[in-house]
Amino acid sequence: MALAGIRVIELAGLAPAPFCGMILSDFGASVIRVDRTKAAMAVDTQGRGKRSMAINLKTAAGVSLLKKLCLQSDVVLEPYRKGVMEKLGLGPQELLRENPRLIYARLTGYGQNGPLSLAAGHDINYLAMSGLLSRLGRSAEKPYAPLNLIADFAGGGLTCALGIVLALLERTKSGKGQIVDASMVEGAAYVGSFVWKSRRIGMWPNPRVPSSHNFTRSYLRVCLELDNAELPNQMSFDDWPEVRRIFTERFASKTQAEWTRIFDGTDACVTPVLSFEEVGSHPHNQQRGSFIKDLSGEESPSPAPVLDRTPAEPCLKPDPMIGEHTVEVLEEYGITAVQIEQLLAAGIVASHATKTKL
Repeated sequence: MALAGIRVIELAGLAPAPFCGMILSDFGASVIRVDRTKAAMAVDTQGRGKRSMAINLKTAAGVSLLKKLCLQSDVVLEPYRKGVMEKLGLGPQELLRENPRLIYARLTGYGQNGPLSLAAGHDINYLAMSGLLSRLGRSAEKPYAPLNLIADFAGGGLTCALGIVLALLERTKSGKGQIVDASMVEGAAYVGSFVWKSRRIGMWPNPRVPSSHNFTRSYLRVCLELDNAELPNQMSFDDWPEVRRIFTERFASKTQAEWTRIFDGTDACVTPVLSFEEVGSHPHNQQRGSFIKDLSGEESPSPAPVLDRTPAEPCLKPDPMIGEHTVEVLEEYGITAVQIEQLLAAGIVASHATKTKL
């Protein structure tokens, strides 16, 4: 796979950082998620293909061990607030000094500098700061966010993964690593570049009006059996509520299956709104393998995009339990069996396998 041979240390976090780690894992990187030893259960639902080891970072020995792992890896991915890793002595300056080839990715809401760099926040806060939230929602209604997809995942995890891959590519030329400062505010705003840069041609007027993506009127009119004289002017914003009313009444006259058959083969840009339970059985998705099932039968999206020579080969095993691979990872990084036993006995690391045996 494209990222085969790349070692990644991912500090366990929520939502965007685990997604970033899963992307890297899906495309071949060896991703080791570092969990807390006292955590009752993993909250990472995006652990596909990762391995988990549990380290007690409240001990000097635990911090020293993590440092050793980082110095033997290609990428460190950390989701903490600014300053947390520095307090541990594991900041980018320290690690890059000893491993100049290291890619140190920092995924936060507001970035590593600026007045808000230490502030807490959630997806909706970052979305608000990006300007995009003000443009989301129906006219005359309050703005609303599309789940936490834009800032956390598109502007956060996905953008951070892009930054890591760019840094890895640049390293092939310079031989040097660098810091990736992934701000979810800036990532969300960047994802919304089309909205920003289309304002000058009047596509996104302020205040908000219904979306102007009404490019398929002629196909809709024919398939809905509407006379052109019945419909107001397409580009008259004031008339769009009446157009919506007419379309709503007509669509309500048939079932989803009936409309799907009517529009099939046209270019009217009409598709059924499929549930999670339905998407995998749609013929198009089936042919492309757009969704996969793991060994437990749980369905989820396949990695994207599709590379023709070195496609992703997502792991179908269940997501790792906390500390499931602690011993395996330590052995891989050169820790002896005697040292591993000492680390386990002292509570510096925890192994799920060891606990199971006990």
